[in-house]
Amino acid sequence: MTLCCIKLFYVIFNCIKLYCVILNCVPLCYIVLHRAAGVLPAATSGGAVVTLVTHKRGSERCMKWRKMADHVQGLAQLEILCKQLYETTDTAVRHQAEKALVEFTNSPDCLSKCQLLLERGSSSYSQLLAATCLSKLVSRTSNPLPLEQRIDIRNYVLNYLATRPKLAAFVTQALIQLYARITKLGWFDCQKDDYVFRNVIADVTRFLQDSVEHCIIGVTILSQLTNEINQADTTHPLTKHRKIASSFRDSSLFDIFTLSCNLLKQASGKNLNLNDESQHGLLMQLLKLSYNCLNYDFIGTSTDESSDDLCTVQIPTSWRSAFLDSSTLQLFFNLYHSIPPSLSPLVLSCLVQIASVRRSLFNNAERAKFLSHLVDGVKRILANPQCLPDPNNYHEFCRLLARLKSNYQLGELVKVENYPEVIRLIANFTVTSLQHWEFAPNSVHYLLSLWQRLAASVPYVKATEPHLLETYTPEVTKAYITSRLESVHVILRDGLEDPLDDAGLVQQQLDQLSTIGRCEYEKTCALLVQLFDQAAQTYQELLQSTNSSAMDITVQEGRLTWLVYIIGAVIGGRVSFASTDEQDAMDGELVCRVLQLMNLTDSRLAQAGNERLELAMLSFFEQFRKIYIGDQVQKSSKLYRRLSEVLGLNDETMVLSVFIGKIITNLKYWGQCEPITSKTLQLLNDLSLGYSSVRKLVKLSAVQFMLNNHTSEHFSFLGVNNQSNLSDMRCRTTFYTALGRLLMVDLGEDEDQFEQFMLPLTAAFEAVAQMLSTNTFNEQEAKRTLVGLVRDLRGIAFAFNAKTSFMMLFDWIYPTYMPILQRAIELWYHDPACTTPVLKLMAELVHNRSQRLQFDVSSPNGILLFRETSKMITTYGNRILTLGEVPKDQVYGVKLKGVSVCFAMLKAVLSGNYVNFGVFRLYGDDALDNALQTFIKLLLSIPHSDLLDYPKLSQSFYSLLEVLTQDHMNFIASLEPHVVMYILSSISEGLTALDTMVCTGCCSSLDHIVTYLFKQLSRSTKKRPAPMATDDRFLHIMQQHPEMIQQMLSTVLNIIIFEDCRNQWSMSRPLLGLILLNEKYFADLRNSIVNSQPPEKQQAMHLCFENLMEGIERNLLTKNRDRFTQNLSVFRREVNDSMKNSTYGVNSNDMMS
Repeated sequence: MTLCCIKLFYVIFNCIKLYCVILNCVPLCYIVLHRAAGVLPAATSGGAVVTLVTHKRGSERCMKWRKMADHVQGLAQLEILCKQLYETTDTAVRHQAEKALVEFTNSPDCLSKCQLLLERGSSSYSQLLAATCLSKLVSRTSNPLPLEQRIDIRNYVLNYLATRPKLAAFVTQALIQLYARITKLGWFDCQKDDYVFRNVIADVTRFLQDSVEHCIIGVTILSQLTNEINQADTTHPLTKHRKIASSFRDSSLFDIFTLSCNLLKQASGKNLNLNDESQHGLLMQLLKLSYNCLNYDFIGTSTDESSDDLCTVQIPTSWRSAFLDSSTLQLFFNLYHSIPPSLSPLVLSCLVQIASVRRSLFNNAERAKFLSHLVDGVKRILANPQCLPDPNNYHEFCRLLARLKSNYQLGELVKVENYPEVIRLIANFTVTSLQHWEFAPNSVHYLLSLWQRLAASVPYVKATEPHLLETYTPEVTKAYITSRLESVHVILRDGLEDPLDDAGLVQQQLDQLSTIGRCEYEKTCALLVQLFDQAAQTYQELLQSTNSSAMDITVQEGRLTWLVYIIGAVIGGRVSFASTDEQDAMDGELVCRVLQLMNLTDSRLAQAGNERLELAMLSFFEQFRKIYIGDQVQKSSKLYRRLSEVLGLNDETMVLSVFIGKIITNLKYWGQCEPITSKTLQLLNDLSLGYSSVRKLVKLSAVQFMLNNHTSEHFSFLGVNNQSNLSDMRCRTTFYTALGRLLMVDLGEDEDQFEQFMLPLTAAFEAVAQMLSTNTFNEQEAKRTLVGLVRDLRGIAFAFNAKTSFMMLFDWIYPTYMPILQRAIELWYHDPACTTPVLKLMAELVHNRSQRLQFDVSSPNGILLFRETSKMITTYGNRILTLGEVPKDQVYGVKLKGVSVCFAMLKAVLSGNYVNFGVFRLYGDDALDNALQTFIKLLLSIPHSDLLDYPKLSQSFYSLLEVLTQDHMNFIASLEPHVVMYILSSISEGLTALDTMVCTGCCSSLDHIVTYLFKQLSRSTKKRPAPMATDDRFLHIMQQHPEMIQQMLSTVLNIIIFEDCRNQWSMSRPLLGLILLNEKYFADLRNSIVNSQPPEKQQAMHLCFENLMEGIERNLLTKNRDRFTQNLSVFRREVNDSMKNSTYGVNSNDMMS
């Protein structure tokens, strides 16, 4: 009988469905019939069925057959477009399909057609399109869907998944994503005092009680929802995200985690057939759910996943029971040993999170017990390593080992019962891993991190139990060193990728080894001396032999490269308070050997050289410089005694001569090798920074040679090589910065010495001037000569931070050579490789660093310098705007980078305090107006999004805007309304920027604008002279658009109350002015926030606001501002305390949207 009723029901359903297609009301019939069948929960309002789309009533239901045919044809066309988008290999066809589908997404009938696609679509791609479009519709912030409609979509999606458990995986995923998005965004939505989107566990219960396929869907829904709520998105305020995430954490997350653990226990208790794809999939989804719960951002820290070392999982105190119960930890260790290797990485990921649970969750006894269970589990894995050959398992297990020390102290570890056995197993595992260097090289970081932390803790351990690190750290050190040496031959023989080519990875591992190797340093040093002597002797014999092969020589050079890197690292690991004279003597032994090797390799550079070995030498010199050379370094007699005995280097001056000799040798022989040249020049630059070392350097004949012979004849990298790229000349700036510092030591007021030093640059300028004066010249040669020259000059200008020396440079370049720079901008404005160095030189010349730009009272040079600056900005700005539309992937390099430098240049000259800008308008000079108008034109050509997308651009713009609003507010007030609104919008967006510097600059700019407005309004209410027309216009603009200032008031207040305000003082300065300008709006905001609190906390919140304004007068005097800033600090603390225990939805989120 039941079967007959069901058949009859579906016959009737299909008949009505056909009729409804004719009437174009498929969604209505579907929802009504499904509700009648009890499949879809009813959501009614006043007895009327609430549907996904708005249905036309009465006569409008009877549509013409032609329109119905067009409708069906439209759906068929959508199907074709979907197939073209996802299946075609023709790029043009795919692009056209994508364009058409974007238009469909934005069409007004998108919602109804999405449901039709889900119901009648013949391909999975059309279902995917429908789900994706629905996700966009429910996510939009403007014109959001009504609550009833979102409830119906949620219910519809759940029923759709329940009745179709075998959809394509990507369709199921998209629909689950849609459900998660609706639930997250509607988390605080109420209907009849019921939070309608919070019954997530009830929503999936029927899935969990059905088939395995349904269970997978149910678990995936919970997993995706947890992940969705945990991730902030850029389209909604961060504050709203944190409120939702905190409420979900407090109300649902622990229940979901408990459910996942219970389901895992049930699964582990049964004999699952993991060869069955569905059962395998269910277990995988359960593990993903557990991981997402443990990986939740519990306190809103938004940790960077790439920084894995110091991650602590901030488990709420309410979860204590789950972790005090050892069965939770045991569950995951048991699962690891019972499931296939393909799933066990997920188990280990969960264990990594569990091992990282915050220490304060336990008392000392509980923590010791928990650690004991954790170490036992690790020991069990090490004793049965069958799954570890899988790279994913191996990687996660290495992470688990690293967490043992990052979250627990060595003093706690040594007290664990099985510590001696476990540390032995870990050491053996580490040694074996290091010996198999080609297997999962990225995982070695975690093992070295563990041993680095263990070794660093040795001086502080107070436990009586032996830590045994004196036994095992030498083994780890030896394994690392010998394995790197053994890898050289294999890499060369088999043509494998050389780890030495990854400088970042090598440096990271060496930093870790430097600490490990310093533990039991005598053994480390003895090993390095033995290995180095063997390798150096073999290398020397091969060089002297007439029949040695190039391969053998290269292998030995590779081994010596590793040894030089490692010696530099262990010397760099010296800690002054923990070092002894004996250890410094050992350092001396190692340094002597490297310097002897350097002498050997340098003697062969005319015939051959090894780039990697030279880079290792430079790394060694840098480490040696940091430890044993410098103003703050204690000179070690033991090290210098050994250097004196072996190499005759008696003091620091003689050692510095070795440094300079190596630098000159490298620049002579490796001038065309950019990596070596740049690192060599960086070493020279670092040496020139020390107060005492730079004075010792200047006395060396080699340094005097450099100061007198800085030409391409002696330093090939200074030559104009037609094959080189213009960007390869960047290292020249570093070179001349160092030379400039060296020159300044004894320069004083000696203009003859300065002129002598500048002779090569004078000749270069004259050559460029000669080329530009003719109509036919080699443009590429001119560009290369000019770019090299301006990079050289920028280095000198940066180094000359004293008035006397900088004035020499200024008088040399102005006015003689400034026209050449202006001409270059006119000619090559479209070539950023040429214009950017010129603009950067000008920005450096106008930068009043260390008050070096102080002209005499009778000197017009300040005004003349600004005229040149204005001319360059105007010339570049007007020409770069003629380029038209620039492709998005090229816009920064071609346009925005130069614009950013212009902004920085204008900011530097406006804030330099060496120009009186009032004289320009007084004497009819348009230089200031030209520069400012060019700034406005450039600014309006940049979309708001680009201002914040490019960090250098945003920093230069907002710092310039701060200066303009401070000193040139009359200019801002005179701008057109659309320009003023653009600037205010950029400030509003910058207030919420992640860059604190940008945010602080916006606060300062806003403060200046608000203060200006307040003064103008105050003046208008008093008997004062009539304001200027520009003042009237600015006030009028603000009165026409009060919403802009109001929005910034709500933004600032929001950040202070609800977010982690990192610059509270800066935020407080404009806030008082915003409140005084918008007292009624502020009162409305205050009432909104107060009313959003639980009834029992409303009085306390109201009192907080009362206290905020207590004693505050209606003015912006400094005394009044300071009182308000103090009140605000108390206000923020009290509000945070009041809201800590509140899980209410804050309706004031609306004001943040």
